[in-house]
Amino acid sequence: MVDKEILLQLKNASVQYGGVHALDDVSLSLDESEVVAVMGPNGAGKSTVLKAIFGMAPLTAGGVYWHEKKINPVPHEVVGLGISFVPQGRRVFSSLTVEENIEIGAYGLSSLAEMRRRRDEVMELFPALKSKKNVPAGVLSGGQQQMLAIARGLMRDPKVLLLDEPSLGLAPKVVKEVFRTIKEINLRHKTAICIVEHNLKSLFEIVDRAYLLDKGKVVYDGDIPTLQKTDLLEKVFLGTV
Repeated sequence: MVDKEILLQLKNASVQYGGVHALDDVSLSLDESEVVAVMGPNGAGKSTVLKAIFGMAPLTAGGVYWHEKKINPVPHEVVGLGISFVPQGRRVFSSLTVEENIEIGAYGLSSLAEMRRRRDEVMELFPALKSKKNVPAGVLSGGQQQMLAIARGLMRDPKVLLLDEPSLGLAPKVVKEVFRTIKEINLRHKTAICIVEHNLKSLFEIVDRAYLLDKGKVVYDGDIPTLQKTDLLEKVFLGTV
């Protein structure tokens, strides 16, 4: 069996907001084509992990590594490397059509033909969006807007997709659809995915490994079955670690 390549790493990363340690000596890695979860209670530092990778939360210590080479993450440069970030909140351009929203994700591509090819390929992953490509994004349901945000993040054909709370505010039935699509993206395109998520039941069904954070520190790094045999989840989410 061929070892998978390590695509992305945070090494001994620390981030401070004022005097507060949002991340404290955090290390994690993402291998080629795997799905990794970052979990923890509110304030644990989950979203800061993604922002640090994407250059939106400056590190006070440690570093970000791409293909095992240290980089200075700046958002537009990170996108050029092959990393896309879909922040929480279903951020879409309400007055633009579904198709126009998706095409915005191709910013930086020099070829119009390539943009159209990517758009059509992405549309095939999201049939509900394809059927509404000429509809203003603002009239879509919450689940469809979340799908649209993910679709836009795929337009540069990323090697790594960072997802921050994709199920936030969605009905359980819609959550299942979103997670099914996320796994399909991973399997069909071999896209490595790092996902911050509070819906643990749905999350556990699609991830290969998990990092559990508490107060800015990693308290678990491993597979889901092993984690479920411990009482760490209860301790962390009940605040007794």
